[in-house]
Amino acid sequence: MSYEKIVNELEDQSDEERKHSSKWFFKTGPGEYGEGDVFIGLTMPQIRKTAKKYKETGFEDVKKLISNKVHEYRMTGYLILTYKYEKADDDLRREIYEFYIKNRNGLNNWDLIDVTTPKIVGLFLLDKDRSILYEFAKSNDLWEKRIAVLSTFTFIKNGEFEDAIKISEILLKDSHDLIHKAVGWMLREIGKKDEKRLTNFLDKYATKMPRTMLRYSIEKFEENKRLYYLKKK
Repeated sequence: MSYEKIVNELEDQSDEERKHSSKWFFKTGPGEYGEGDVFIGLTMPQIRKTAKKYKETGFEDVKKLISNKVHEYRMTGYLILTYKYEKADDDLRREIYEFYIKNRNGLNNWDLIDVTTPKIVGLFLLDKDRSILYEFAKSNDLWEKRIAVLSTFTFIKNGEFEDAIKISEILLKDSHDLIHKAVGWMLREIGKKDEKRLTNFLDKYATKMPRTMLRYSIEKFEENKRLYYLKKK
């Protein structure tokens, strides 16, 4: 009965005004990246609190949540997986990772990926083969590419930059703004830990990078250095 309890709890907290602002913020209009997504109007703290409360929910009910058309239900389901992962043994972590990858179709907006992918895919692949990320980076699917990029956030936090650099190179000519922002964000994170690695990348690619990607990547530079790379573009 966890699914019904979770849904009822989420619905009880819904807010009509927030519902409309969420539809605008997550670009759900015709032709936009979140076209057709459905919101009931919840804040992330509300969703996190509910997910933590029901973190023992089984995979069957989690699948109902992440297969639902309502965005906040899906976020709750994927967050439950992240909370499960935190306390899981190696076997359960593999099961959670494989379940997450198999059921990635529900990850159809940037927030769902950004909040959960580093904590499942990134963590699981820290000491494993990462070839799936290169498959995703070369995919025609926007969200698979975002998963590839955001997974590297965990690697970067652990001082590993190579995959983030290589995936950034693959996506240099991608046409979507959400990928430009994600790649620029990861490059910025590399620069916070090793500025030389970032400047090496920029010296090679600054003239070829989409402007949004470049701007995100140099946000933490001092002004003169930031302007230097902007002028190169």
